Amino acid sequence: MKQTAAYWIKKLNLTEHIEGGAFSETYRSKQILAQAHLPDTFHGDRACSTAIYFLLQKGQFSALHRIASDELWHFYTGDPLEIIEIKPSGVLSVHTLGPDAEAGEMFQCLIEAGSWFGSRIKNGGEYALAGCTVAPGFDFADFELADRNQLEGLFPQHADIIRPLTR
Repeated sequence: MKQTAAYWIKKLNLTEHIEGGAFSETYRSKQILAQAHLPDTFHGDRACSTAIYFLLQKGQFSALHRIASDELWHFYTGDPLEIIEIKPSGVLSVHTLGPDAEAGEMFQCLIEAGSWFGSRIKNGGEYALAGCTVAPGFDFADFELADRNQLEGLFPQHADIIRPLTR
């Protein structure tokens, strides 16, 4: 039996995420990397790694944002999830997480540090439950939510993608 989004939100104690969807932090390394040993894109010491559960429902989206770390996405259950990535060079990629390898879906994908990215349920889907592992660990000090006008100014060729993934 396929579980519902409401089931997973309750079971995993997910709460609203600033970028959209719902999440719960499941891991934060006790080992700390000093800021002096990190690139200047980090604004303080960081845990070596962090992990979260992340759930999107039909009609929701994760707004385009960027962080200072690499982020590895993992598919767990539900419907396929599209992760849209715009690299600093302007190259656009759409990664599809899901269980159907024959349809080009993957169980994992990597979003490189500094890329703009957001996500949405693939057309026709109800929800997707994924996980995200970040290294060095996530901190909101390194989080930047995209400004629609600024991002369209940088990447006008992707305006049709940027518009529906920004608030």
